[in-house]
Amino acid sequence: MIPFSILDLSPITQGSTVSQALANSRRLAQEAEAQGYKRFWLAEHHGMKGIASAATSIVISHVAAGTNTIRVGSGGIMLPNHSPLVIAEQFGTLAALYPGRIDLGLGRAPGTDMRTAAALRRNMEASANNFPNDVVELQALLAPVGESQGLIAIPGADSNVPIWLLGSSHFSAHLAGMLGLPFAFASHFAPDMLMSALEIYRERFEPSEYLDQPHAMVGIMGVAADTDKEADYLFTSMQQSFVALRRNARGQFPPPVDSMDGLWHESEKAFVDQAMTYAVVGGPEAVEKKLKTFIRNTGADELIVSMPIFDMDARLKSVRLFADAQKKLAAADGRDAA
Repeated sequence: MIPFSILDLSPITQGSTVSQALANSRRLAQEAEAQGYKRFWLAEHHGMKGIASAATSIVISHVAAGTNTIRVGSGGIMLPNHSPLVIAEQFGTLAALYPGRIDLGLGRAPGTDMRTAAALRRNMEASANNFPNDVVELQALLAPVGESQGLIAIPGADSNVPIWLLGSSHFSAHLAGMLGLPFAFASHFAPDMLMSALEIYRERFEPSEYLDQPHAMVGIMGVAADTDKEADYLFTSMQQSFVALRRNARGQFPPPVDSMDGLWHESEKAFVDQAMTYAVVGGPEAVEKKLKTFIRNTGADELIVSMPIFDMDARLKSVRLFADAQKKLAAADGRDAA
């Protein structure tokens, strides 16, 4: 059975603090490690009242310091916001602190509103258009130093931190295939191009020194609980959050509600339902069934789950229930193979 991983944004829940959000991320990673998840990734977002992972490399270090074996990385670093040299130094440092455990997932979206993006990038158009060149430059900075190489990242050089390309459209699928890199698709909030992007990536893949065959990770929103009803209740936090995003009224991550009636318009409900096309929400049986269908349909090599749950105990339980589902699916695969 394919490995499962966790994507975290260090959510700042209503009434909580950044410090608590970061402590929760470490606790979540510890539970994921105990349950056998492969990776714990954190995402770069800026200027958002409900997200504490803006300084992503620092949060990665915080999480890695509190765990022992799980891989920790970025899902992702928005490379156009930074110079490749800075990222090479940051992740070279992380690789030195936590050998063999660091991943570097790269995206080209701003991860914020346009005003904040302009403050980060200064020259937005040049930064976005230069993404493929920046990826290649970053690869060189993390590789062994060449004979005529003038620019050297210290730390960074010869750290060989694994690079992933992230995307929600065809662009990164083409680029990941061309460069022979692993590819992660953001189907947890942008489902429309999932199947076509996976097809493009696999068709265009060129073996490289990093990878000899395509390796695709797919994302889902996931909420598991003892019953379907409880999971649906917990999921209303994410639904409210997406409505706020649609209204450009971002705030701290809200508590769940008994019903979304009156909290969204029909067009907003349609927007959220579409974005959550591949969400896996339910009790143990429903989760297992939905996971089996999604994995079969995508042919994914890995699955990464974002668990937008307000209550930390419920979030930890969801991590355990998804791990249980993964084990049951693996056992069923074993029986089928036999």
